[in-house]
Amino acid sequence: MNRSHLSCPPNCVHAVVPASGKLRSLWMALVLIVSFAGVELSVGLASHSLALLAESGHMISDGLALALALLATWIAQLPPSQQAPFGYRRVEILAALANGMGLLVIAGWIGWEAFTHLQASDSTAHILSLPMLITALGGLAVNSINAYLLHQGSQHDLNLRGAFLHMLADVISSVGVIIAAVMIWQWGWTWADGAMSLGVAVLIATGAIPLIRQSLHILLEKPPSHLDLAQIAAHLKGFEGVVAVNHLRVWTIALGQEALSAHLVTSYSDGNKRDRLLRQMQMALQQEFGIAEVVLQMTAGLPIEEIPLVLGQLERLNRPLNEPMSEIVVLSPEDD
Repeated sequence: MNRSHLSCPPNCVHAVVPASGKLRSLWMALVLIVSFAGVELSVGLASHSLALLAESGHMISDGLALALALLATWIAQLPPSQQAPFGYRRVEILAALANGMGLLVIAGWIGWEAFTHLQASDSTAHILSLPMLITALGGLAVNSINAYLLHQGSQHDLNLRGAFLHMLADVISSVGVIIAAVMIWQWGWTWADGAMSLGVAVLIATGAIPLIRQSLHILLEKPPSHLDLAQIAAHLKGFEGVVAVNHLRVWTIALGQEALSAHLVTSYSDGNKRDRLLRQMQMALQQEFGIAEVVLQMTAGLPIEEIPLVLGQLERLNRPLNEPMSEIVVLSPEDD
């Protein structure tokens, strides 16, 4: 086969992240983030810092998100069954969607509280900037460690990517709290506390929307963005004996697990030749496009050289093309 027409880059196929490494990273991140969320909540209440309270609330929500990701990862390891022939990896997509929707709710709540804080008459209340700054620095360290733990493999796993984006948002929001603490400490700009909280809300929403969009893309079984259906169809038509490719469908079960179904018309009437062609195409689809779940229906069509003869008979008999083909006698060149 000539493969020069393929433009799918080598990294377009999503590798499956080992479950053992993913579980270990998620557990470590969960313990770190829940422990420090309690510290931030206590200091935020004592220092009257809305930014620190918002950050602690965000970290608590991240802890819940990590717990959900852990549960989904455990369920996804269950083997396929008659009731779930493709396995349970789709549960991780549902967890990613739930985490994204929860993030939007939290972003709305933090944004509303920040706006109310900026508009309230007591928004100039005394804020203890030094405890706020020290705690935020500790949060930055914890969140950076968690982001490092979850970064590996996040490009190939939507569930892990959702957890990583949570941690990345925490890193940036910790930086925002640090900036607000410095501004309050140096210039007494207490409005910076609410302003940074608004920034945290926008950041959370910005990270949640792509996560929701990609989760819905998979759950609605749309074609994977890294695969070109026209390219796959052309690749299949390039095999000797393939006359037409119909009803081609490609969808994602989970990142790294794509499935394909199609109806192929072949010029082979011999069953052994069709079986050999089927094995060749299944192997090519896995090697070239990373599609392991392949279902192909193959039927034998009329040989190419007989099609003009059949059309000629239809024209002489003045019959419409949609009449049953069983009533038409196919002439061979010897009969002429």
